[in-house]
Amino acid sequence: MFDKILIANRGEIALRVIRACRELGIASVAVHSEADADAMHVRMADEAICIGPNSSAQSYLNFPAIIAACEITGAQAIHPGYGFLSENQKFVEIVEEHGLKFIGPSAAHISQMGDKITAKDTAEKLGIPVVPGSKGGVATVEEALKLADDMGYPVIIKATAGGGGRGMKVATSRDDLEVAFRTARSEAKSAFGNDEVYMEKYLQKPRHIEIQVFGDGQGGGVHLGERDCSLQRRHQKVFEEAPGPSITAEERKRIGDICANAIAEMGYSGAGTIEFLYEDGEFYFIEMNTRLQVEHPVTEAIFGQDLVREQIRVAAGNKLSFSQDDLEINGHSIEVRINAEKLPNFSPCPGKITAYHAPGGLGVRMDSALYTGYSIPPYYDSLIGKLIVHGRDRAEALARLKRALGELIVDGVDTTVPLFHALLEEEDVQTGDYNIHWLEKWLDANMS
Repeated sequence: MFDKILIANRGEIALRVIRACRELGIASVAVHSEADADAMHVRMADEAICIGPNSSAQSYLNFPAIIAACEITGAQAIHPGYGFLSENQKFVEIVEEHGLKFIGPSAAHISQMGDKITAKDTAEKLGIPVVPGSKGGVATVEEALKLADDMGYPVIIKATAGGGGRGMKVATSRDDLEVAFRTARSEAKSAFGNDEVYMEKYLQKPRHIEIQVFGDGQGGGVHLGERDCSLQRRHQKVFEEAPGPSITAEERKRIGDICANAIAEMGYSGAGTIEFLYEDGEFYFIEMNTRLQVEHPVTEAIFGQDLVREQIRVAAGNKLSFSQDDLEINGHSIEVRINAEKLPNFSPCPGKITAYHAPGGLGVRMDSALYTGYSIPPYYDSLIGKLIVHGRDRAEALARLKRALGELIVDGVDTTVPLFHALLEEEDVQTGDYNIHWLEKWLDANMS
């Protein structure tokens, strides 16, 4: 096992890793920008080291500074959290070249699943169901028109290197397709430096279902059920729950076994998430995230497993500490992402926290790096906390979420808490009857 781990991240996820290290008896090293000198992860780690100025490019994305921090502190491994360098193939290669351990999958697997076309091809070969679409990149409008005619409209054009909804355009007819194709390529070039796009059949009312998988790189592979992440704004998740309210036990076993077998066959090591669109009882592969997800706590809640602890164990060369037969779902869990944003426009709202009180009680968990007097910097993501609840069933989880939101106090900045109070009053949310388009339509009707 490692003696010391450096956490190449900030905020609540850095705290999450520090806590896992502490339980394992492993010393932790926090890195931070100048803006984060007073951050909670800096205060809680065993050691802390400044790696650069305020901007992410000069600090949390600064390869040499992070490697140097390992050398200075004697850290043997790096946990990337999520975001930043968690899926950066080049960074993983550099980490390994310096004799350090990256707590996550290999550079080869990150590369394989990082490009959406390669990932889709890999998934298909592993027996994972995929959305009908182009076999690779689509280079011309003429090629796009022919494919769309064969598949039928509507279709969606996506950037191969895309993410966060950028470089994605829907076409409902031949008349729409040329503009959508050119716009998607232009956005992709601007956002990712790569204008390659591909095309898929556009599903009308799908849900977003993701399967949590874990491999040990030694032939072991399991799945930890699914999460429903269908309530999204601009392709960004805001409300996640497990298990999915629309998924049957039979469907869970079918798609879960397919994913677990694929992970084992790949020789994949660490945590991963295989994401799907789900419609009319069928699953269609979207992408694989080769890292820990923001919403991993809901899976931890229903299975009673510490996924960060398992990431560290597996990276240290251990086999999985649990088998598929050990994993049984217990109850229901929901997470809401709380951002420092001003409604209704969701504009970032950095500033000083004048009062903070985290909710508590049975079945309530608050993952946050806030404290009274802390100043939220304007340089990073606006996520300031994740409120996670767990109940014996979905109704109890919803009741606990409503109660916990009422206890939460974050004064000094605007937050998205009022959004969740409003959503919990909606019948569709109460019954779980929603899809990936539901929230956008609701926001247009209620917050425009």
